[in-house]
Amino acid sequence: MGSMVMKFLILQFLGFLLFEGFIHSEASIIRHTFVVQETPYTRLCSTKNILTVNGQFPGPTLYAHKDDTILVDVYNRGNQNITIHWHGVKQPRYPWTDGPEFITQCPIQPGANFSQKILLSDEEGTIWWHAHSNWSRATVHGAIFVYPQNGTTYPFPKPHAEVRVILGEWWKSDVQAVLTEFLQTGGDPNVSDAFLINGQPGRFNLTVDHGKTYLFRMINSVMNNILFFAIAQHKITVVGTDGGYTKPLTSDYVAISPGQTIDFLLEANQQPDHYYMAAKAYNSASSVSYDNTTTTAIILYSGNYTPSSPSPFPHLPAFNDTKASANFTGSLRSLASIDHPVHVPLNISTKLFFTVSINTQPCDRNTSCEGPDDERFAASVNNITFEQPRIDILEAYYRGINGVFGYDFPNFPPVAFNFTNRTIPVEYRRSMNATKVKVLEYNSTVELVFQGTNLVAGIDHPMHLHGYSFYVVGWGFGNFDKIKDPLKYNLVDPPLQNTIAVPKNGWVAIRFKANNPGVWLMHCHLERHISWGMEMAFIVKNGKHPNAKMLPPPPDMPPC
Repeated sequence: MGSMVMKFLILQFLGFLLFEGFIHSEASIIRHTFVVQETPYTRLCSTKNILTVNGQFPGPTLYAHKDDTILVDVYNRGNQNITIHWHGVKQPRYPWTDGPEFITQCPIQPGANFSQKILLSDEEGTIWWHAHSNWSRATVHGAIFVYPQNGTTYPFPKPHAEVRVILGEWWKSDVQAVLTEFLQTGGDPNVSDAFLINGQPGRFNLTVDHGKTYLFRMINSVMNNILFFAIAQHKITVVGTDGGYTKPLTSDYVAISPGQTIDFLLEANQQPDHYYMAAKAYNSASSVSYDNTTTTAIILYSGNYTPSSPSPFPHLPAFNDTKASANFTGSLRSLASIDHPVHVPLNISTKLFFTVSINTQPCDRNTSCEGPDDERFAASVNNITFEQPRIDILEAYYRGINGVFGYDFPNFPPVAFNFTNRTIPVEYRRSMNATKVKVLEYNSTVELVFQGTNLVAGIDHPMHLHGYSFYVVGWGFGNFDKIKDPLKYNLVDPPLQNTIAVPKNGWVAIRFKANNPGVWLMHCHLERHISWGMEMAFIVKNGKHPNAKMLPPPPDMPPC
């Protein structure tokens, strides 16, 4: 009788836990179809065909809960090769559908299809998806909203509504033609004609109710610029970035890098009126041309009133305000709560020091280019300009195909010098073309210092790592001091991100645990820099346990 009562009480208690959300039901499997196709769109009084998913620009938003699996059947009905990357998804042990062209797959050719599996794990918040082949991501991109598991809640009061804000840009000319031209000439690409908010250069309106709070889910899908964003006469409170929560950070503006996401709360607490929100480029390199337009949208308070004329406009930092950009990003902190703890690696087994640089290389014989000194622009990590293979690195690694890549990517740059000096000898500009990877042992703890350089031109570099989030434990301007700077690391509540902007002529230190076996790309998310070769790949080896080994490929991998 006693045992029966005990069983009943246990069942009652388990039922209570399930009801209260302490025990979660099985994760869901969600299926979508993506049809990549050419679609006519009109912007800035002209019409052109752009590559879209399901005819939408921006593309469809995917909704899921933490730990869900999303299956996306991608059909390429366009006129060019395509791959899709799920930016911020770690894809545990399953790099096969991560998406970067010739890194983890060969592209999906016109007329072909590929079923991609997106394995969500600890991501929670806003992440996104985008094309990862040539410059197709200019129009092929969309949001992924990852909600808390059923039975759990946000670590902040539930907002009245949520608002998707995708910052993008528009060229009147064909984007692939822009890519082709600047690669041929060796110079800088033509800048875009306008920035966009949710696909519009100035037509997006948002109606709000006074006294309500709104969760903005912001994505920077812009190709080549960090952006400043603000809302007139309103402060915002940052609560998340890159698919993770942060300590609340109140600010007058947002600085957001290409590839980055920022979740923030807006309290509609001002006098009912029409208020502009606006975004413009941050550009730290005076010699680099950039799109200097400002994109706008309007917040409309509901109710009966006569709006101001003109509507209040926000104050944005100056286009070259490096401190405003770096200080915003440097103010982010992880939540570091019982429900959302931090796991910063403390005992480091692998120390890496990577310079990220703009370089120049000679032009073809008897020709001149549009880069400095009639040469062509290049970019590098540790002075290696990445050379794209013709068989994807993951396939070559998994099948043991030789001659596709080298295993000897260096831990340090080949030459040490004053990386951020105002003048640097011209001979240091040269980089080496190669396809190399850095191999990491399973479960190794990694500290990677990115060092910006003033070669050719100092500029910010938003660095993105596939397959991982990392803790940003330190940053600063000038050259990294391996003795003094680690003493100032934040090892208590550093932000967990997948994209971090290395400030102009500065450095950033990140840490992560290499516990996700596979091949994982790391690159600058300024599209012209990755086109010039600022990328490399990590191979994380299998662990000994079956659950620490890379999963096998799907049967429909696109052929090369």
